[in-house]
Amino acid sequence: MAIRVQEAASLRLDEIYRYTRDRWGDEQADRYITDLFAAFDQIEGHGVASRPIPAEFGVEGFYFRHEQHFVYWRRLSNGGVGIVTILHERMHQMDRFREDLPK
Repeated sequence: MAIRVQEAASLRLDEIYRYTRDRWGDEQADRYITDLFAAFDQIEGHGVASRPIPAEFGVEGFYFRHEQHFVYWRRLSNGGVGIVTILHERMHQMDRFREDLPK
């Protein structure tokens, strides 16, 4: 199964890495990003408990929680998984999600 980290998710990963590195150091930042990618790899085998994105978001897909973040993903036309965005639990999910949707 192919995992495609879409543009908005890639930018969020960079933000998460920088914030974590600046606050807790390189080792913790590396570990957190590695753990996120390990969680992405578990999507296909249902190793993470994904739920449908709420209807009010206006898009089909799924999300799961990883520590303090929500990972939003969808099934791509080729059968792979597209990581749409990754949002911190304190962010207003619907507004930020809409900002990050591919145009």
